[in-house]
Amino acid sequence: MKHIVKLYRFRVAAWALFVPMMFWRVPSLLALDPSSSGQSEKSAQALAGEASQLPSLALVAKIAMPAVVNISTTQKLKQRRRLPPSPSPGPGPRGEQDPFEEFFRRFFGEQSPSRQQRSLGSGFIISEDGYIITNNHVVGDAAKITVRLSDKEEYEAKVIGSDDKTDIALIKIDSKHPLPTVPLGKSADLQIGDWVLAIGNPFGLEQTVTAGICSAKGRVIGAGPYDDFIQTDASINPGNSGGPLLNLKGEVVGINSAIFSQGGGNIGIGFATPIDLAKSIVTQLKEKGKVTRGWLGVVIQEVTSELAKPFGLKEATGALVAEVTKEGPADQAGLQRGDIITAFNGTPVKSAQELPSLVARTPVGEKVNVTVLREGQEKNFHRHAGPVTRGTPDRS
Repeated sequence: MKHIVKLYRFRVAAWALFVPMMFWRVPSLLALDPSSSGQSEKSAQALAGEASQLPSLALVAKIAMPAVVNISTTQKLKQRRRLPPSPSPGPGPRGEQDPFEEFFRRFFGEQSPSRQQRSLGSGFIISEDGYIITNNHVVGDAAKITVRLSDKEEYEAKVIGSDDKTDIALIKIDSKHPLPTVPLGKSADLQIGDWVLAIGNPFGLEQTVTAGICSAKGRVIGAGPYDDFIQTDASINPGNSGGPLLNLKGEVVGINSAIFSQGGGNIGIGFATPIDLAKSIVTQLKEKGKVTRGWLGVVIQEVTSELAKPFGLKEATGALVAEVTKEGPADQAGLQRGDIITAFNGTPVKSAQELPSLVARTPVGEKVNVTVLREGQEKNFHRHAGPVTRGTPDRS
């Protein structure tokens, strides 16, 4: 059973959160081999020297925090459809009375109350005139969006555009003055083991900063066809959604989006959408309010170690074409079932999960080169990428 928690919007409730604090006594670390203490000292000094050159986490947080916002949304819940009066013994098939209908009847008369649900999330400002990146699941169904800045100013925001397949949304506020911004970095440059900071609004606790490392890249968690998540152990919780994951240069390298959890709380496994993917999405949302993706017209599957040898591969790499859509771009270019796509427009395809994102980021109509392995021979095909059509979101 999967325990991916995507809906980070913290639902406001009339209760307080109590967190027990545990204190641990940490023993001193002793050298196991006295003869190696001299070498250990030199290594420790070298590491200390490198550490002294690292930027201060406090400085990174201080610079980035003014551009991180808290997002509060209000959703109107659908009113319960009232049943017409029924003769005794009641409306149920066995005569039982609907307890919720009875509740509304006693306390609100014949009219059901207008109920609302409030949720909290995070976001970050990318332009002085008020454009803000967040998650689609933070603002997607909102009737009203309120953005609270670090200086406590509040503005009502409007959705410029959103994309549910990558869970990215662009919203905007009209500020009375230029706003602080945070620069966008390159998630491709992020390495496993690099320090990262997360800033957001966990459980409604404004401007919370946590630190950790990049635990892994390219994670597939079943969120959609374009899964390519950064994994981090920086503590992120409900309410952090849409907030930035920063490198030590103070640049955004990811958008905090989900956690792996069995109980809903942080256990050190969080996921962020790479900012390289978000850049292309946000550009389209700003210009058109929606995303149009390139489409190749193939169904692909992973090349396993068992399949690699029969297809003449030294290792399991590439994307195996399991089906070609008739009259699609790939079909018109000459691709066939059984081809193994090894490169797309000059970029090596190491696994099947990489291809959909490469194709999706290609502008519609752009001529691309697809390299395939067919019967042990490398072949190249050229074709214009077509627009993705409804009903084929999981195809490349």
